[in-house]
Amino acid sequence: MTYANSKQAAGNSGAKRRLKLWAIVIALFMGWAGYTLVNQAKQQEETAMRLAAIRNQLAETHKENNGLRKQMERLNDPEYIEQLARKEQGMVKKGEIQIQVVE
Repeated sequence: MTYANSKQAAGNSGAKRRLKLWAIVIALFMGWAGYTLVNQAKQQEETAMRLAAIRNQLAETHKENNGLRKQMERLNDPEYIEQLARKEQGMVKKGEIQIQVVE
């Protein structure tokens, strides 16, 4: 083997070493990228679930709020106030007799 052949063989082994090192770096980077992708997908799913729960809670709150607004409007009606007084307080008009059923 001559000097030129030994130099070329040494150059090929160095190129192979650099290629292997480059492949390892690329593999590590791709592994990290894959891990990050999976982790972010998991976080996105959790965030979507929390968002859905908050939207459901918001819808329930709006429904309750609308019911309370209707009840406030009804409190301005004298007939409704009379119904509440009879039902919740057990009040009767003059001349009426209250009947209670006992089991």
